[in-house]
Amino acid sequence: MTFPLVARTAHRHLDVAGLRIFYRESLPESADAPVLLLLHGFPSASHQYRRLIDALGARYRLIAPDYPGFGHSDVPAPASTGGAFDYTFEGLADVMEGFVEALGLDRFVMYMFDFGAPVGFRLAQRHPEWIAGLIVQNGNAYEEGLSPGARDFIALRPGDPEAEKAVRDLLTLPSTRGQYEGGTSDPALVAPDGWTLDQHFLDLPGRTRPQIDLAFDYHSNVESYPAWQAWLREHTPPTLILWGRDDMFFPEPGARAYLRDVPGAELHLYDTGHFALEEKLPEIAPAIADFLDRL
Repeated sequence: MTFPLVARTAHRHLDVAGLRIFYRESLPESADAPVLLLLHGFPSASHQYRRLIDALGARYRLIAPDYPGFGHSDVPAPASTGGAFDYTFEGLADVMEGFVEALGLDRFVMYMFDFGAPVGFRLAQRHPEWIAGLIVQNGNAYEEGLSPGARDFIALRPGDPEAEKAVRDLLTLPSTRGQYEGGTSDPALVAPDGWTLDQHFLDLPGRTRPQIDLAFDYHSNVESYPAWQAWLREHTPPTLILWGRDDMFFPEPGARAYLRDVPGAELHLYDTGHFALEEKLPEIAPAIADFLDRL
């Protein structure tokens, strides 16, 4: 009896501008295997990709970092409370840019999920030469991809006690679990490990203020949508769009909107929610492998 290959995975820290950034890296059989940079979403970290790394990491080099303030990476004190680190999406992109440079990556496919889209598009704008292709999974870049709830969230601003309370409510266990199970066809297929580990990290000391600061900065992403769309039209990267159509934040129109700017993109819609990999990995992993092989 033969079994499918399961990747060996290394778990490391890398110094980036004085911060210890944790990352997972598969160790493929081939030294020149294609590289896939996995950018995680909220409120998660690189652990959300562990099953994908197991499935594909023997054939491709999958690299999944934790942003500052997330997962096992350092949590520098926020600038909003007198610290040195600015928890904005520009700040996260700065660290991820340094991370890529420190690893010596010069050409890769970028997987952008949720927060990974605003981080990834900033990297793409700064270094279009790095981008061999894009995999977009429920990572929004279009106004029509915002649900009413997402629009209400983006409208929150600092200085309003009710706005901060709304963000804090999003950092609770019922909300975290709801992001994983909401919109799924069968919640029993979603393991509790993901949302349990996310909540563990959210509840650690010093983790709340970074999330509040990022929430209040999210409007900067919406304001950048036209520039990201222009980048797509100019560079027309090979693009694979994977989308849970019942996402409570970024509904299906956000997926279809990419086809305006990248008409040759490949679109797959799945009957699931925001964390599509949790329920639909058996369907999604082969689509990713086929895309990488064609590149």
